[in-house]
Amino acid sequence: MAAPGGVLNCEDFSMFQEVLKVMRTIDDRIVHALNTTVPTASFSDKVDATQTCKELYESLMEAHLSRDKAIKSCITETSAVVGQLREERAKDSDNLSIIKQLRKEQTKLKLMQSELNVEEVVNDQSLKVFNERCRIHYIPPKIK
Repeated sequence: MAAPGGVLNCEDFSMFQEVLKVMRTIDDRIVHALNTTVPTASFSDKVDATQTCKELYESLMEAHLSRDKAIKSCITETSAVVGQLREERAKDSDNLSIIKQLRKEQTKLKLMQSELNVEEVVNDQSLKVFNERCRIHYIPPKIK
């Protein structure tokens, strides 16, 4: 899965987190983006705040969707590896390297699943800030 900062590597969890960190920069900089693009009342006639808020909202939604897809694809990929290792363990229950690898993959899977919770918090915070600043200029469509 391609990401703005490179390729999302599902094998190495630390690289997975690094790419997610890069992908979250729009959320990390939402306050700055709002401060520099959405005008205060005194400058409201110089900038189209409705269009600016709409574009920012669309960028946020695109970023949230791409991160969600990336995380879920890695969870799917890692789940398949865990399933395969469980089958191998069932055939050869005394093989310590299979058991060790299975535990490692299960831990990685749990960490990736916890990233979905982190993602939910990041998205909620970004949308809250966006709504506080843009609600008078742009009301996003209801999400189905």
